[in-house]
Amino acid sequence: MSLNKVHSMPEAALAGVLRDDMTIMSGGFGVCGIPAALIDVILDSGIRGLTLISNNPGADGHGLGKLFKNRQVRKLICSYAGDNALFAQQFMAGEVEVEFNPQGTLAERIRAGGAGIPAFYTRTGAGTVIAEGKPTADFDGHPHVMERGLRADLALVHAWMGDTEGNLLYRMTARNFNPPMATAAEVTVAEVETLVPVGSFDPDHIVTPGIFVDRLVAVGAINKHIEQRTVRPRPLAAEA
Repeated sequence: MSLNKVHSMPEAALAGVLRDDMTIMSGGFGVCGIPAALIDVILDSGIRGLTLISNNPGADGHGLGKLFKNRQVRKLICSYAGDNALFAQQFMAGEVEVEFNPQGTLAERIRAGGAGIPAFYTRTGAGTVIAEGKPTADFDGHPHVMERGLRADLALVHAWMGDTEGNLLYRMTARNFNPPMATAAEVTVAEVETLVPVGSFDPDHIVTPGIFVDRLVAVGAINKHIEQRTVRPRPLAAEA
């Protein structure tokens, strides 16, 4: 049996994995570090009823935002949703269910899922709407709310570099939610900008060990969008 994890195309990397009503974790923060090529395969597949776990729903026309345009999403578990007007419309119309989390809580829920921790207590959100319907307890004189660990059927991650065994390196803020998500799914598929032979990395530099990665695909140079660029006119040199 072949143990080769490398696939030639994003479609091949997700072949036989996708189905309706599955739960998908998608790395990234806004449009930074998102697995854009793999998201496009989800879009083209037409699968529906998806539960997405992501920091946010993407932006209009970018990343996960495309899945909302195609009405493939049933539920979103996130911490921020301000840059996707179409998602907001669907949420307000009751067409998409949303489970909001404080950002640190979301990150810890994913990390816990990857570590096999079913639940944990946190002070964040205690006494607020976040705690409604959840078990609570006092620790050291402070109220805490219990949060469940999160796992998914599929995790999609984007990495700067990877080797053929699936060991991954991330670049700067594109690291964000990708490493914990890579550990918290039944199947993890990574897209990498550069693929190198095994042994190319200093073991101390590896962020995601290859044991967590089931499949990967090299996508080469990508168009790295920014969410918003705000500029102001510079004064003329004579006025400086």
